[in-house]
Amino acid sequence: MSIKVDHVSYTYMPGTPFEHQALYDVSFEIPDGDFVGIVGHTGSGKSTLVQIISGLIRGYEGHVYVNGIDFSDKKQDRRELRKQVGVVFQYPEYQLFEESVEKDIAYGPTKLGIDPKEVERRVKAAMDLVELDYDLFRDKSPFSLSGGQKRKVAIAGVLAMEPKILIMDEPIAGLDPMGRENFMQLARSLNECGITILMVSHNMDNLAEYTKHVLVMNDGRLFMQGTPEEIFSDYTRLREASLDLPEVAQFAQMLRSRGMDIPPHVIRYDQLKELLLQRFGGNAACCKM
Repeated sequence: MSIKVDHVSYTYMPGTPFEHQALYDVSFEIPDGDFVGIVGHTGSGKSTLVQIISGLIRGYEGHVYVNGIDFSDKKQDRRELRKQVGVVFQYPEYQLFEESVEKDIAYGPTKLGIDPKEVERRVKAAMDLVELDYDLFRDKSPFSLSGGQKRKVAIAGVLAMEPKILIMDEPIAGLDPMGRENFMQLARSLNECGITILMVSHNMDNLAEYTKHVLVMNDGRLFMQGTPEEIFSDYTRLREASLDLPEVAQFAQMLRSRGMDIPPHVIRYDQLKELLLQRFGGNAACCKM
């Protein structure tokens, strides 16, 4: 088991006029190799939740286990958590600061006292994972790169720590549609390499397309959990959580309202395309959506 959250509650600024309970008795488990999307309206507790899992917030009630280690135990060495869990924040490119791409990516492993040859190996491997050519980019200033390239450098810096779990909090914010698609494909590739991914996002279409499971937070509570098909086919409950359906699911719902028999699990473009081809003939090669 990769992550276990066991009856976690958290209150900001307890005992003050600004006291606010952000999480109420949240429990779930995430197996190794999963790709989990976390959604919820603003203030639902999703960012607080991932900050607790990543060790950035302490003083919560309950327990958080990462690969069997209880990191809610104050005696537990937090450095071990840093080795296992990498965090990519919103606009990660703002965290770049070194004079070259190679030095920026190498910063974390170097601070851990890792042998320079091993650091170089990790830098090359991380750049390969994010599809940045080592020889071409190693000596460039990260500030001379495009927005998408900067984000890749920032993520490579996290990957150079060789985490088993990668937590991403709104990682596609500020990217254009092509940039969002490229980033989600990168996330899928990392997941296929064995990295467990937790991704907070407001983009329902991307989560429906790429994730394996979805957690829905609502007013500090775990409101729903299941596969994307299970979550995004339950429009009534999503509305209760002030969330919308992915665009494809909305279109499928519109077709149902006009009398077409569309199964509720249709939430992705490929599913809808296949269904329409079956109904109206033709082949996938000539059907463009």
